[in-house]
Amino acid sequence: EVTLVESGGGLAQPGGSLTLSCKASGFRFDDYVMGWIRQLPEEGQEWISATNLNGAKRFYADSVKDRFTIWRDNNKSELYLRMNNLKPEDTAVYYCAKGPWMSARSSWSLADFSVRGQGTQVTVSS
Repeated sequence: EVTLVESGGGLAQPGGSLTLSCKASGFRFDDYVMGWIRQLPEEGQEWISATNLNGAKRFYADSVKDRFTIWRDNNKSELYLRMNNLKPEDTAVYYCAKGPWMSARSSWSLADFSVRGQGTQVTVSS
């Protein structure tokens, strides 16, 4: 059974930072693209970041580029998201998501990440 468990969410002030973690199990982690998506309040879901199989390539939505950093540790089957310079509009539930198998693509959408964890709430407020 595929399991994705996020942690690290919480309350941050504008300009602050948080690091999210995701522990994966039930599948061969390093065979899959991994990513993060978020559910914005009263809005839809947004794909925000992905990393390729070995973590050498990283992809970001424009809304988080230059502020967020994704990386993975294949030895631990873990995925991370460092969020810097947080803004109130980053308030959302963040989901770790399993992407395509053995893919070398360089563009992504929500549809690529249908298997997700339970989410972790991030609230950015003063």
